[in-house]
Amino acid sequence: MSGGVDSSVAAALLCRDGVDVVGVWMRLHDVADTYSESRRSCCSADAADDARRVAGQLGIPFHILNLEKAFGRGVLEPFLRAYQAGETPSPCVDCNSTVKFGALLGQARHLFDCAAVATGHYARVASTVDSVTGATRYRLLAGRDRDKDQSYFLYGLGQAQLAHTRFPLGELTKPQVRALAHEYGLATAAKPESQEICFVPDGDYRTALRERAGWAPQPGPLIDVDGRTVGRHQGAAAYTVGQRQGLGVALGEPRYVTRIDATTNLVQLGRRADLQRRTFTVRDASFVDGAPPHPSGFAAEVRIRHRAAPVPGRISRRASTDPAAPALWDVEVEQPVWAPAPGQAAVFYTAGEVLGGGRIAPADA
Repeated sequence: MSGGVDSSVAAALLCRDGVDVVGVWMRLHDVADTYSESRRSCCSADAADDARRVAGQLGIPFHILNLEKAFGRGVLEPFLRAYQAGETPSPCVDCNSTVKFGALLGQARHLFDCAAVATGHYARVASTVDSVTGATRYRLLAGRDRDKDQSYFLYGLGQAQLAHTRFPLGELTKPQVRALAHEYGLATAAKPESQEICFVPDGDYRTALRERAGWAPQPGPLIDVDGRTVGRHQGAAAYTVGQRQGLGVALGEPRYVTRIDATTNLVQLGRRADLQRRTFTVRDASFVDGAPPHPSGFAAEVRIRHRAAPVPGRISRRASTDPAAPALWDVEVEQPVWAPAPGQAAVFYTAGEVLGGGRIAPADA
């Protein structure tokens, strides 16, 4: 229970259905101690109070679980490393895979003897039973509310996790969830949503780089696509591929960050059209079934951002002479996608079902 309306309604629906529910709020980092009232977050102290109030309304036990170590190793440290390497991380993907449906699931079963973890995600889990083997296969599906669908952030879940996962809001829209919260008189019914990264209090990830990783900006060259130096930047880690604002140069027409080389501290700018791509590479791939639909390649719809429309494409495993080398998957889409940023998630779908996904690799991978 994050202290928001979605997880509150998820708990209420489970209670309505007669499920034995235990409410848990996760302490993930020290920002929970310092968040100001003006910037409310799912991880702030006021959120814990809201979650406790809702648990009281529902008459369920409530616990605060400290998962700071798991969050640090699995989310915060990769987040900092990614920016320092010139990449754009997806911390919510890591949090779901390693914390909510990793560490939390393990602790829920160990400490509270719970059979599953339920959250307020807008996604669905369906199961089918093989008529021959009797084995159950779990499918991860997009939420019915396509505007709120969060399956993109869940591609890292596998069969063992989905078997013990519940998404009570998967068939609902956000307006329906709000209406239920008011109907049940929940304390969070009118609470606004939190959009920022939960462990970045001021909304600027560079603050986290300075305070948690000791990053100090090192100015370097801003170059155009033709190699001409057009200005100076304030440190490669302070920029992301696709960024337009805050570049500090005026070149007659809009420019965007097209490439970041953290090793040489170089940031390249280009026009919007320069960021259109029909091919890119994915690393660190995982698949919901534990294996890809076909070992050498498969067709799927590809989504490179949470709210981006999936684009039909072909995903092919790159041949390698080293069997121990990490697998790379080359993606070719039918229509260009804009600014596939290294480090961001690329997720593969078919008919609304998540097949898996991975992280977009640098162009020279």
